[in-house]
Amino acid sequence: MSPVYELKPDFEQVLDRFEAWWQGEIVDRPLVSFSYPKDPASRVPVPVSTHANLRDRWRDRDFAVACASARMNNTNFAGDALPVAYPNLGPEVFSAFYGCPLVFTETTSWSEPILGDWDKASALFLDPDNQYHRKILQITDGLLEIGRGRFLVGYTDLHGGGDAVAALREPQRLCIDVLERPDEVRALTERLTADFRRTYDAYHNKLQTAGQHSVTWLPATCRGRMHVPSNDFSCMISQELFEALFVPGIICECRHMDRCIYHLDGPEALRFLDMILAIPEIDAIQWVPGASQDHWSDWIDVYRRIQAAGKSFIIYPPATELVQVFSALRPEGAWLAVSGVTDHDTAHSVLEAVSQWV
Repeated sequence: MSPVYELKPDFEQVLDRFEAWWQGEIVDRPLVSFSYPKDPASRVPVPVSTHANLRDRWRDRDFAVACASARMNNTNFAGDALPVAYPNLGPEVFSAFYGCPLVFTETTSWSEPILGDWDKASALFLDPDNQYHRKILQITDGLLEIGRGRFLVGYTDLHGGGDAVAALREPQRLCIDVLERPDEVRALTERLTADFRRTYDAYHNKLQTAGQHSVTWLPATCRGRMHVPSNDFSCMISQELFEALFVPGIICECRHMDRCIYHLDGPEALRFLDMILAIPEIDAIQWVPGASQDHWSDWIDVYRRIQAAGKSFIIYPPATELVQVFSALRPEGAWLAVSGVTDHDTAHSVLEAVSQWV
């Protein structure tokens, strides 16, 4: 029996829908998620930063935990939306575990490369006592404590493989390296992938011991091990190089999991779609078109290709365009992440409409 969460009392039923979705099936209705603010009287104050700088704010464990708790409390998680909080120091924190400095902005961070010479690649190592690794564990512990019985706690955003190599080396330089030093790139990718698997296991085991399900920044879940593989660096290289140097690492990541949803980001990544769809261990695709190109109806052919390959997918329509989605696509394998819901009446209408999509 799954744990009971105050902010998601029907979690067991939601979990059943996710398990069906991974397999392109439907239990009672297609998967649909959306969230909207609670009534003002039910909200709690959101902590306000008084930190001297952004770096201090991001690294303040208690502040991060308090902000996450307030966000969970102040939000209605409707349909199959999951109340998930996870430790977040930015998408390149995995490379920071090797010593890359992190530069923090208001909403994210990036890492500065440290591999200036390939002759020094062998000296790179993932330090379990690294300041960022310790901070992730501290925030995780805080979230587990304050979220017990209330919301799910996920593992941090881990980008191994090619994205980690690009962060360590620097993307523009790596574009040259894949042509001039492919063996070194392949060897480092293999080593980072092995480190990724060990790091994932450490987080997964910690969360599982605390009674949590596998979940991360993308709020999907399953009854086993779930991950969101990606390779944003791929947009800068050819299909041939991607297949030769990085696809083996993606497959290795996926074989370590029970369920995987691949994060495909930007129009330049579409040339890799068929290659990704051919990987049996990938169950679903999160297609993210990119800024100013994100209207779902522009990419119907992409969603149909995904469905034709027997994979599941996420689509991001507004609540006012559900009928058009229903006309364009089959419900099997579809997860509707609906925007534009702001109140209970609209929420009810969305659930009623999706329940009729068969």
